Amino acid sequence: MTLTPQHPTKKYQVVGIGNAIVDVISRSDDSFLELMGIEKGIMQLVERERAETLYGAMENRVQAAGGSVANTLAGLGNLGLNTGFIGRVRDDALGRFYAESMEKGGTDFVNAPVAGGELPSSRSMIFVSPDGERSMNTYLGISAELGPEDVSEDVAAQAEIVFLEGYLFDKPKGKEAFLRAARTCRKAGGLAGIAISDPFCVERHREDFLRLIANEMDYVIGNEAEIRSLYQDDSLEKDLARVAELCPLVVCTRSGDGVSIMREGVRTDVPVTKVVPVDATGAGDQFAAGFLYGLATGADMETAGRMGTVAASEVISHMGPRPEADLKALFRRNGLI
Repeated sequence: MTLTPQHPTKKYQVVGIGNAIVDVISRSDDSFLELMGIEKGIMQLVERERAETLYGAMENRVQAAGGSVANTLAGLGNLGLNTGFIGRVRDDALGRFYAESMEKGGTDFVNAPVAGGELPSSRSMIFVSPDGERSMNTYLGISAELGPEDVSEDVAAQAEIVFLEGYLFDKPKGKEAFLRAARTCRKAGGLAGIAISDPFCVERHREDFLRLIANEMDYVIGNEAEIRSLYQDDSLEKDLARVAELCPLVVCTRSGDGVSIMREGVRTDVPVTKVVPVDATGAGDQFAAGFLYGLATGADMETAGRMGTVAASEVISHMGPRPEADLKALFRRNGLI
């Protein structure tokens, strides 16, 4: 099969579907994390009361539209692609802020904020440690209620590439929304793929994940822990080979060890330059933005992988999960375009 989008005249080059979450970011040291009972370096879900407690404990908060796939779309918008986002927010202050932020960033927020929704808009309290690690405490709110009724077939059919967020897999309605978006896109000649998002998410839904990757996906992106969580054994190499048997394109980011890409039986390894992050938030999301830009524009796998590493390096050089520099200029500087 061809793994390059075949319909350059479509309205959207990439449409993402995922959680619409406002990121609230502040700096903190390890003793603060201990005091507040926050597990360092992971994403954990919290209830509304806990969310309000943590929000109140944050100093010098910075607020931004976030969510994994939405961050990737912001990177693609920075690169000049036409993008759309399928997500769910309430018609409250945070929800309106979110929708407006996405539009300002050049991404169509295709679903209007929900008036009178019972749950508030989603938010993630992110505590950034001096070593750049981020500890995320996410209250999902209305975002987790996203279902197939929120997926416009017109939008999905007008996408060259659909990008799904694994976090949404936690609810049956989210799975149905995935399938509707992926199948509509593929039926219209586009490509559908997923970011695995989180090893804990895989733990909860391993069989469903494997079935989705095998039957519905053209590409899958994950880090080493996420790829390994699909099979629970000791060998990343074995796991990569097994996922590559299910899906034509598998991309595995390996932190300082670079990126391994398996495309229809051909392996490409892309090295990275190790840097100490200012804030690791968004590294995987912006890697995906760079890589999907390469995929959308017909780049070879090494170039697409390098685009991903350049975008990830940019975002970890400052606070926040979205690029501040002109990514296209960085790609030019690195001889990628």
